[in-house]
Amino acid sequence: MVRIITTLARKSKTEWDDILVEKKFFSAVAHLAPVLLIEILVPLFFKDFPTFVDYVIRANDVYLIAIVLIMVNRFLNAAQLILSRLDLFKDKPLGSYFQLTKIVIGIIAGVLMLSVLVSKSPIYFFSAFGAMTAVILFVFKDTILGFIASIQLSANDMIRVGDWVQMDKYGADGDVLEINLTTVKVKNWDKTISTVPTYSFISDSFKNWRGMQETGARRIARSVYINISTVKFATPEMIDRFKKIHIISKYVEDKQQEIEAYNKEQAADTSHVSNGRRMTNLGTFRAYAQRYLERHPKVDKNLTIMVRQLEPNEKGVPVQIYCFCNDIAWENYEAVQSDIMDHLLSVVPQFDLQVFQNPSGSDFRKLQGE
Repeated sequence: MVRIITTLARKSKTEWDDILVEKKFFSAVAHLAPVLLIEILVPLFFKDFPTFVDYVIRANDVYLIAIVLIMVNRFLNAAQLILSRLDLFKDKPLGSYFQLTKIVIGIIAGVLMLSVLVSKSPIYFFSAFGAMTAVILFVFKDTILGFIASIQLSANDMIRVGDWVQMDKYGADGDVLEINLTTVKVKNWDKTISTVPTYSFISDSFKNWRGMQETGARRIARSVYINISTVKFATPEMIDRFKKIHIISKYVEDKQQEIEAYNKEQAADTSHVSNGRRMTNLGTFRAYAQRYLERHPKVDKNLTIMVRQLEPNEKGVPVQIYCFCNDIAWENYEAVQSDIMDHLLSVVPQFDLQVFQNPSGSDFRKLQGE
């Protein structure tokens, strides 16, 4: 029977029967034949030995329940695989629901086996389980918590199979492979596998990068630390030099006209640097960085593009580059981010600015040599 069904399944155009053969469902079904024969023939051939017949029938019934349990489990395995290949269920925690179903069916099958062996009603055992509720809750605590967490994760759409999640507490940083009843498997970027308790995604904080993947853009937020002592007002010579920089030449001219008009309106005495408004080399550098990002082909023009000055600290004045790369592939994103920072770090001296860094041994040796 199994050979014939296997041959027919391979010749058919449908996929579900091939999966049932792969999961050996029909092999389990084949075991029903001898079980049913024993159930029918033993009472006929051994009717003069009622005690023997009773023992054989009981053992056969237990075997029948075990066969049905195996059949159901293999059918559920096949159903899970079939559903996981459908687009509707690809990102759903099917493993959790099928595992819980198997546990419930296994408990029912165990109760039925006991009731057959001791010739008592299954209700007797279920009532005994009621008295052991506290013990059952303790034994199946992780399973119950995992099931509740699976429902919450699915209902609130917190994680899906294929999501990039980051959970530092468990060292997980990668793609979700499976969402099971008690654990979530995460394939990290170093190709290791992290197993995280399902309930932890409810009780602890984690980062899901799905929004970045769906947007198709990944954030760049890096800072260039400028030495405070090099920040100063722009001299006429510096302004003339800035006008030769193509992407800010129009900005410098417009800014200079705006400042001159303001100072004239306010009757500011510009003979002293503290009076009126003036351009600074740092402000001009920020304008350059802003326009450089706006012209960069790998920077998403539909999302925030900003160059801002953060609060000064012991490392200098942080000038933050804030934008989004339109290529989310890790190696491409890192290359774009590095190219942007390489360019800006290289152009800083053109504005009579210096990048701050803590002094190293070579710096001290130079001072001693001087």
